[in-house]
Amino acid sequence: MSKIMALDQGTTSTRALIFDADYHILGSGQQEFPQHFPSPGLVEHAPEDLVTSAIATMKTALAQAGLTAQDLAGLGITNQRETTLVWDRTTGKPIHRAIVWQDRRTADLCTDLRHAGAEPEVTAKTGLLLDPYFSATKISWLLDHVEGARAAAEAGTLAFGTVDSWLIWTLTGGRVHATDATNAARTMLFNIHRQDWDDELLRLFKIPRALLPQVLDCAAEYGEMDAAILGSAVPIRGVAGDQHAATIGQACFQPGTMKSTYGTGCFALLNTGETASQSHNRLLTTLAYRLDGKPTYALEGSIFVAGAAVQWLRDGLRLIKESKDVNALALQADPAQSIYLVPAFTGLGAPHWDAEAQGAIFGLTRATGAAELAWAVLESVAHQTADLLDAMHKDWPQSASAETVLRVDGGMTASDLAMQQLSDLLNAPVDRPQVLETTALGAAWLAGRQAGVWPDQEGFAAAWRLDQRFTPDMDSQTRKAKRAGWQDAVRRTLSSR
Repeated sequence: MSKIMALDQGTTSTRALIFDADYHILGSGQQEFPQHFPSPGLVEHAPEDLVTSAIATMKTALAQAGLTAQDLAGLGITNQRETTLVWDRTTGKPIHRAIVWQDRRTADLCTDLRHAGAEPEVTAKTGLLLDPYFSATKISWLLDHVEGARAAAEAGTLAFGTVDSWLIWTLTGGRVHATDATNAARTMLFNIHRQDWDDELLRLFKIPRALLPQVLDCAAEYGEMDAAILGSAVPIRGVAGDQHAATIGQACFQPGTMKSTYGTGCFALLNTGETASQSHNRLLTTLAYRLDGKPTYALEGSIFVAGAAVQWLRDGLRLIKESKDVNALALQADPAQSIYLVPAFTGLGAPHWDAEAQGAIFGLTRATGAAELAWAVLESVAHQTADLLDAMHKDWPQSASAETVLRVDGGMTASDLAMQQLSDLLNAPVDRPQVLETTALGAAWLAGRQAGVWPDQEGFAAAWRLDQRFTPDMDSQTRKAKRAGWQDAVRRTLSSR
């Protein structure tokens, strides 16, 4: 029984995939769910949508594979990170919609804490910066704005969780309140050096410890899914935040290996091994993963808008009917025009961390049309990745001393044009694997490893296969001019805070 199911709960959709021992996908299911925008800068999900879409996609994957739950050795869960839920321990009902990682409602609170001098302590303990992106200020907001929530939290009757914890709780019928170390590391409450919730940070954010889940390794026993859900109890044996799962799925187990995932946002992780390398260029220090109680660290650059900019072309401007149409449209662009789109739709992430920045377009002329905007959207993703790589080279010089090879995954990597732009502006090779579902594969490997039916890290890494390598095809003068134009556009976009 070597088959493993992976549940990939993302920002805009939920997917379930079943892998065999050779990492082939036997069946899959996917379901989009509504996004809620109560007002500008606010992003929410209905908690029940996360659960119902998870169950529906798991059933679809089993049906497509012609399998039953009894055929599964385990379930691995990977999830959108930082998204925050609080629910009643007795009824299991959330007290509010989930506050999504993109939500900026706590920007003022983060600014106040920064001005009060709290950021150095937060960064030293968590590797993170004070930003509404992370869970801590979201929890504080919920406790302060939902009637009776703070008193209930202090009485121990409420539970907090990122999406993985919420799914584990609901799938196990409320028997397990747990998270893994990678998701815990994104809350701004977890000391990544001591590997425990930090009492001083809990006091800073006014969050009762009783609210928090137990923290386990990425490969561990997280309880069994209720048999009534899929017809048989399935053990949950692996959990990791989506970017950490993708790092595992790309077999980035050695220090210096790097992956970048292109979905709604873009997230690049550089494995730094046993060393929690503190960034001096406003990157994040985080956990790559934790296995057998041993943490492996990474530098991370988080870009809030990547594929979401293509969705904006589709849904906001209606310049394309389907996301894939952006490629054909962009290829019609006039190369003589230098158009820069800075997609700060929800502020700017690394290395700028400007929650007040707003999106902007520079270089418009009467000749600018839809094609030039499409090109600028794709190129903005490459520019933002180049910003991250530059910062990583400064923070971890070992990565700059050897040729950087970037392993990529996520929906945007299906675009040869976007990947060539990426290689050109990075001036580095970009490797696209045969298995693009690396986030789900990483979660599956964790569960398979825990179940004892899949190989160890070395064996798993040996199975990684290249689909295509993109190499730079841009002269240095053009690259230098494009990068200078982009950096000027970003400077003009930053807020004056």
